Amino acid sequence: MIEKTALNSGWTLSCNDTARPGLLAAIPATVPGCVHLDLLANRLIPDPYIDVNEITNDWIGKTDWTYRCSFEAMPDDARVQELVFDGLDTVAVISLNGKEIGRTFNMHRSYRFDVSALLKSGANELTVTFRSAYAYGAEMEKHYGYRPNNYPGPGNLMRKMACNFGWDWGPTLVTAGLWKPLRLESWDRARLAETRVSAMLAGGDGLVKVHAQLARHGDKTALRLVAEIGGVTTTVAIGPDEDAVSFELALPSPQLWWPHHLGAQPLYPLTLRLVDDASDDLLDAHERELGFRSLRLDTAADEHGSAFTFIINDVPLFICGANWIPDDCFPPRVTAERYAARIEEAKEANIHMLRVWGGGIFEADEFYEACDRAGMLVWQDFLFACAAYPEEEPLRSEVEAEVRDNVVRLMPHASLVLWNGNNENIWGFDEWGWRPIIKAGESWGLGYYLDLLPKLSAELDPDRPYYPGSPYSGSMEIEPNADGHGCKHIWDVWNDVGYEVYRNYIPRFCSEFGWQAPAAWATIEESVHDAPLTPQSNGVFHHQKATEGNDKLIRGLSGHLPEPSTMDDWHFATQLNQARAIRFGVEHMRSHRDICKGAVVWQFNDCWPVTSWAALDSAGRRKPLWYALKAAYDPRLLTIQPRGGGLAAIAVNERTLFWRAKISGKRMTLDGTVLAEFEFWRLLCDRFEAKEFRLPEEIVTPDLPKDEVIVVQMLDRRAFHYFVEDIELNLHAPRLTVDVVGIDGGYEVKVEAQNFLKDLCLMADRLDPDAIVDTMLVTLLPGESHVFTVRTAKAIVADDIVVGTVLRSANDLVAGD
Repeated sequence: MIEKTALNSGWTLSCNDTARPGLLAAIPATVPGCVHLDLLANRLIPDPYIDVNEITNDWIGKTDWTYRCSFEAMPDDARVQELVFDGLDTVAVISLNGKEIGRTFNMHRSYRFDVSALLKSGANELTVTFRSAYAYGAEMEKHYGYRPNNYPGPGNLMRKMACNFGWDWGPTLVTAGLWKPLRLESWDRARLAETRVSAMLAGGDGLVKVHAQLARHGDKTALRLVAEIGGVTTTVAIGPDEDAVSFELALPSPQLWWPHHLGAQPLYPLTLRLVDDASDDLLDAHERELGFRSLRLDTAADEHGSAFTFIINDVPLFICGANWIPDDCFPPRVTAERYAARIEEAKEANIHMLRVWGGGIFEADEFYEACDRAGMLVWQDFLFACAAYPEEEPLRSEVEAEVRDNVVRLMPHASLVLWNGNNENIWGFDEWGWRPIIKAGESWGLGYYLDLLPKLSAELDPDRPYYPGSPYSGSMEIEPNADGHGCKHIWDVWNDVGYEVYRNYIPRFCSEFGWQAPAAWATIEESVHDAPLTPQSNGVFHHQKATEGNDKLIRGLSGHLPEPSTMDDWHFATQLNQARAIRFGVEHMRSHRDICKGAVVWQFNDCWPVTSWAALDSAGRRKPLWYALKAAYDPRLLTIQPRGGGLAAIAVNERTLFWRAKISGKRMTLDGTVLAEFEFWRLLCDRFEAKEFRLPEEIVTPDLPKDEVIVVQMLDRRAFHYFVEDIELNLHAPRLTVDVVGIDGGYEVKVEAQNFLKDLCLMADRLDPDAIVDTMLVTLLPGESHVFTVRTAKAIVADDIVVGTVLRSANDLVAGD
């Protein structure tokens, strides 16, 4: 059997820059980790997430570093001894006992080096020297020539996490280090060098496909590979001259794996055992869990253009999704528990797809395992984003190696439903002015997206769809961001125009759209120490990376909410506007689910404390957007939308059962006077359907638009429509009562409205940085009440629920009295 010895302890780190004599002495290092984390742990740099400290750390990415460790080993001529590195960031020279054993140039792949002849009895010295990514990038630019890049740094000239070099939500923190585990492996006779496993449906049965590639040592012997899943066992003979084997196992009638909003996620353990046929010795083993589901991506032409529809177990889905970025600028800090917590937050927000974006990383195994267990679909970008990429050597070979590595690693996961070629690069070439910059005959990445990547995907993982890009319209003959074809990004909204423009588009699938807002108040206070805090104070402004981002925040309020005059109001108004913008866009797209089959919001999470498009900030605190997504992605949604010159209530049903209920509504004044009403005995909305109900003329025609609202009800779902925006609406200062009752693990906070309260929010982190509230954005009619459940260990009383600080509403921002 393979013997594995982890080499994750006893490391030191030293700086190779003689201009920094204070750092030349070795310091303790943590592996897996990176230089920044080791310098932080040894109190040699300030935390780059705090205030403007990021800029004091620029030198780290421009410096060479060396990691060293000593480990015990025992040479054995009968066995192969290999050093295995799961991840090296990025340009490294590896030496063992003073002899160079390899060089690496790719953060996104693993490496294996045979060191059998170099090991000695007792202590062995291992060194890994990392070269500055900037220095290597400068060399590569001379080698390839310039290629356009929307963001700083040479990320498109090497295989390194592109957002390391800075993004419009991320800092410039250019890392180096052993960012994944490493080990010494010792084996004899044979091992499983590559194991490709996929699970699919064949009629009502499960079908497991296995391809195993072997590495051998010494005299070749007959072997057998024993596979077992769900009580079914298959044994395949491998002759002495064979180094590969392919076979299938059939599992009768497995339970189906579903996305979480439709069903359960049964997972079946698969075990593969490589056995010496003569001695019965177990030489190697491979274990994993598999889920069985069918999968198609429908891109067929239709009367609207061409589709972009995910079909799971023969069910065409509307995708309720969000984009996922690296959850920390220093990925080794992201534990299995943190992955699971983030994915559970996404699931609770009714998100059932996370798109792993192409400017980051292929996430750790634990991310995909958690998605399998949670029923969270995964769209996986290949790692190309917002730039032109050379297709010449040595980059091309590195791309191929990383794709092979990661496709084989990730293809068994039931949650993974798409390989996507790139993020915005085809769009960039077509519309961002790259054409005149890229010289005739120069490569820019298209050969990857239309040739290399689809070929590798088809070879390694033929049962999972590949798509060339996001956005992409299915053909180079059609503009890449067309409404009627493929997947679309909507970025004029936020960048140039107000969120009402979302209704100008009915995309087939929207894989990116978003709106900004600051992080939770507690997160800002933890990361910025400006006195006073203002939107333009040094720390707050530094934690806004988008070009003219703060200006766009204020511009986006125009026509909706008044420009705020205090930091508290700026913070709440921009968070509220973000939540409303995205809910507005999602509800519009879902109401057109016969044409549009997905909304994937930019973005779900953050990598550091920043003003950004995220719903969950870097501390894991929910912004109002999180609650807006939970409502907008509710499997049973009731929304009011313009239709045919009037208004319609639209029921949208993503449940497996039809939705049949009385629908009723009224036009009323904000003080509660009913002006018109209707009732329809039963509206029937079938599963996976959007059903329109045209609102009567007397409901949609106001007498005094500034004083009126439409309220429509269907069972426990309720929708509102206003005839004017808040800035014109006659909202009054909130009049309410608050009652606080202790419960196990926190409190129930009952708010009773004495006047119309719009988008009432309890900002739990203003009570306790660790507190979590269950609901936000609650609208109450006069006389109604709502109970907020707050989970906190801190004692709170009714006087702590301060209106205008802890308890916020649109009324606070616009009321004139």
